[in-house]
Amino acid sequence: MTPHENGVAPLALPTDDGSWADWLSERAEAQLVAAEHHTERLRSMDGAAGEAVLERWNEIARQLRSVASLASLVTNVHPDERVRDLAEALEQRVQGVYTDLGLDRDCYRVLSSVDPAGLDAGARRVLERSLRDFRRSGVDRPDDVRERVRSLSERETDLGLRFSRNIRNGRRTVRVDPARLDGLPDDFVASRPVADDGTVELTTDYPDYMPVRTLATDRALREELTVAFLTRAWPDNEPVLAELLAVRQELAQTLGYADWPTYDAEVKMIRDGAAIAAFVDTVTELAREPAAAEHDTLLARAQQDHPDLDRLTAVDRYHYSELLRREECAVDGREVRAYFDFDQVRAGLLDVTGTLLGLEYVDVPDAPRWHPDVTVHEVHDVHDGGRYLGRIYLDLHPREGKYSHAAQFTLAPGVADLQVPEGVLVCNFSRGLMEHSDVVTLFHEFGHLVHHVVGGRQRWVRFSGVATEWDFVEAPSQMLEEWAWDADVLARFARDADGRPIPAELVGRMRAANELGKALGVRTQMFYAAISYRLHAEVPADVSARVAELQETYDGCAMVPDTHFEASFGHLGGYTSAYYTYMWSQVIAKDLFSAFDPDDLLAPEVARRYRDRVLAPGGSRDAADLVADFLGRPYSFDAFEAWLTR
Repeated sequence: MTPHENGVAPLALPTDDGSWADWLSERAEAQLVAAEHHTERLRSMDGAAGEAVLERWNEIARQLRSVASLASLVTNVHPDERVRDLAEALEQRVQGVYTDLGLDRDCYRVLSSVDPAGLDAGARRVLERSLRDFRRSGVDRPDDVRERVRSLSERETDLGLRFSRNIRNGRRTVRVDPARLDGLPDDFVASRPVADDGTVELTTDYPDYMPVRTLATDRALREELTVAFLTRAWPDNEPVLAELLAVRQELAQTLGYADWPTYDAEVKMIRDGAAIAAFVDTVTELAREPAAAEHDTLLARAQQDHPDLDRLTAVDRYHYSELLRREECAVDGREVRAYFDFDQVRAGLLDVTGTLLGLEYVDVPDAPRWHPDVTVHEVHDVHDGGRYLGRIYLDLHPREGKYSHAAQFTLAPGVADLQVPEGVLVCNFSRGLMEHSDVVTLFHEFGHLVHHVVGGRQRWVRFSGVATEWDFVEAPSQMLEEWAWDADVLARFARDADGRPIPAELVGRMRAANELGKALGVRTQMFYAAISYRLHAEVPADVSARVAELQETYDGCAMVPDTHFEASFGHLGGYTSAYYTYMWSQVIAKDLFSAFDPDDLLAPEVARRYRDRVLAPGGSRDAADLVADFLGRPYSFDAFEAWLTR
């Protein structure tokens, strides 16, 4: 194990699979006890120096965030259901501690008595944000209001965990005659064994669902698996979501806000809940005409095979998008995926991001981990003499009970001189050849991971890593997707079975093909954002009916009959009313990317400036200031609008 420069080592995970439950319980208990000890000390620090008060507050936050991060990760990745259940219970417990702390009048009294005039900029920022958090928790409200807030917060945590658990456990399967797999690549078919009854099992996991919806020529098969995918957590999540929305509404109104989006937006770049609706409608209108043209083109192509079709749904949209890419741009997904062997892509990802950001990744093959699929890598700073920055874990293949989408999880938040930043990339990719869309996803999610590590050397834990305003969080990752579309970058690792690099001419056709459905893609993102905002702003009595109306209004395609997308829309748990942030971040990402040389995306000067001015500060400055510091001006809508409407 390589130590940090001050001797701080990464977290020592269990070496024995059977000891995870005891290790997790003991570690969490020790940190919760430590947090309570520091809380007791803080309550008696009236009149103490401001720096000392904030250092104590920082230690409480470090202990609690460490427990919460570890518990969330284990809940979503550990192969043992018993350990996952234990971790979920810890998640709920630590959220209860957070709730109690936010309502602790003694802690609030001590912090509010600190004179900000004697603090440096970072400490003042911690104090300001912390006092805002106290106010938003209702600490200054009457006792009956505080107790109601406590009860609602605990219920919101429980419902959020249940909502996510139902999605994780909602995996569905269908069994089909192998003859129905026409159109799917040979390696896909070969890796799905035929059972004794002569059928092949397909699941709603991404490595099955994504190729089937795109490539299968059997429309009935596409429909069957799409319906299964879009109903994964239904009906279990129907009452859970309804109550979750109601609880969040009551919580916000109890605290004096008009609704949950107003409460939630206060701490984001957008600031105002009503501005979310305006942003969603603005982007929807920008995309309306180009999306309508894309829809009509796709529908016309689908009607050649299915004359009675009058609206596109997910059953046909992705399949005929792929056909048009082949026919108009001569791009065949089966040809493209031949260049994206998983092992080569993973190695290429590390090579490209290392070169771009001045990082070196060192394999740690003997490091303990929760599953044999996981790889472990130390991260070193090439620009600073190989200085040790942190550790990353890559957990990239599906398995039973694992988080079924793609995300970066924190294993340990970084704190200067105290704790090494450690992050985990959790995805669900094929072990063989990958879709190019999966390569893009991998680059995107890895953007969060390097942000966590590079930005993880903060004095104050609340600013460590990916700790910016939530509507900026996606921008660095969305920008990194651009490197997965560059011919020179891809040629470094995208090679076929004979070792030939992907031709630049093919990448050009891929880029042209990707442009075909971009406006429809934006409309779909606005549908998701409208669900997120409208369900929380309106709290409709019939959630499914309202979602159907929103799809008709915002999405460029129709709903698949008898499906319930909202039941498995996991971002309603974490992003709550703020899924708009994906597109808000995309606006900023396009602007950030405009600073790079499209003919040399690995040029070191601009990349170094980006790393040091946008990623390294973590959340220690407002996102708008980070962007302005990098671009030399405030961010604008111009680059995004030019991309969308060209």
